[in-house]
Amino acid sequence: MANNSDKIKKLQAKNQENQRKYTKKREAEEAKAKAAIHKLVEKVDRDPTNYHNYYDLAAFLVEAKDYEQAEELLMKALGLFDKSGADVQDTLKFGLGNVYYAAAEYDKAIKLFQEIDDKKLQAESYIMLAQSYMAKSDNKRAMVFALSAQSARHDDPDVNQMIGDNLLALGNFAQAGDFYDIVLKTEPENGKANFNRGLVAMVNGEDFENYFAKAKHEDPDYFEKGQQKLKDIEKVIQINKDKPKK
Repeated sequence: MANNSDKIKKLQAKNQENQRKYTKKREAEEAKAKAAIHKLVEKVDRDPTNYHNYYDLAAFLVEAKDYEQAEELLMKALGLFDKSGADVQDTLKFGLGNVYYAAAEYDKAIKLFQEIDDKKLQAESYIMLAQSYMAKSDNKRAMVFALSAQSARHDDPDVNQMIGDNLLALGNFAQAGDFYDIVLKTEPENGKANFNRGLVAMVNGEDFENYFAKAKHEDPDYFEKGQQKLKDIEKVIQINKDKPKK
């Protein structure tokens, strides 16, 4: 009993020490974030006619998950700069769209991203529209905007991976594989792309083990999360094998 009691005490002491370290780390991160926000607020106060200052502060507030303040700030900025050029308005709208996307208010985000005409922001807007529709599980609409983004960013691995993911969700495995191959040419260590390319390979009867091995090594979390998807694919393959041949 004495040994067990000592073990429990040691375990409790270790847990308390870990908790103290975690609290200290969190407090340090919060202090750092507050200092950064304070500096950005000062920039806004010093130069209230520079719309970039509002955008930067809002972006930081989004990182801090303070969506309400970020929304309020950008709504205020849109009012302040309502007589400015379309590029200024579009930048602030893009920032507000990102706030809504981060807050999982996808319909509000979509409405704003669709209003953006500035050519410098168009590809980014298409990407965000695609991501917003993907978050709503509307892969057909997401595909339209992902392909629009790709016309401006043909070799962008993030865009090609997004197209591959939409095609995979829609069951177009062969086409999805083509886009994952584009991704893997520039990012051969991309764990997510390797895993999904492995799924495509399974369905197409190709060698898939190397893809999964690389995915497990490079992105173990995504590999673990993808196990249900893997089981679903295996079931589909087995069902197709068991079907009587005509």
